[in-house]
Amino acid sequence: MKLTAPPILIITDRTQCAELLETRAAALFRGGCRWLSLREKDLEPAERRALLERLIAVAEPFGAVVGVHDDLEAARVLRIPLHLPADGDVSAARRTLGGILLGKSCHDAAEIAAAANDGADYVTLSPFFPTVSKPGYCSGADLRAIAAEAALPVLALGGVTSATLPQVSGVAGVAIMGEAMRAPDPERWFETIKSLALREGEGHMKAP
Repeated sequence: MKLTAPPILIITDRTQCAELLETRAAALFRGGCRWLSLREKDLEPAERRALLERLIAVAEPFGAVVGVHDDLEAARVLRIPLHLPADGDVSAARRTLGGILLGKSCHDAAEIAAAANDGADYVTLSPFFPTVSKPGYCSGADLRAIAAEAALPVLALGGVTSATLPQVSGVAGVAIMGEAMRAPDPERWFETIKSLALREGEGHMKAP
């Protein structure tokens, strides 16, 4: 399956928002975001499902796609994209979801190859830039080389911001959480990110 255009995945973390997640999502959609994934793993399934349904309703007028991280049942019931963690079972999720967009978190070439073989549509590769949450992983040039050789679309993840995005290359798109959740003006912030991503796409990013 093709990635959503623009290929910029916004990953949620409501604890970093100054307002309700639905309000922030609406502002991001107004700015041009068309792909958002709910990653609130601390929520109980019923509460997460209710939040997903509210976000889907917010996204609908914009033609935006809302997916979910690591909640196969919600993805199955709501027929929405699913993003799996590094230890997630892509083959099992594919059997359950059929043709629904399916992604996985990866950190090296071997994980990407396995995800592609098991039926993932795309992967995130991280950390592209140094992050406190993932010490010890390779980053930078090593990941750019891995992404450039991948057999399926790769989204750069980890430390991607409006400042670092111009350094990203060899990928089909980007995935962003922190800055997307903290920006004081999310609508204008996404407009800037989209402009930077499309500019980089002219010569540095791979076609998804």
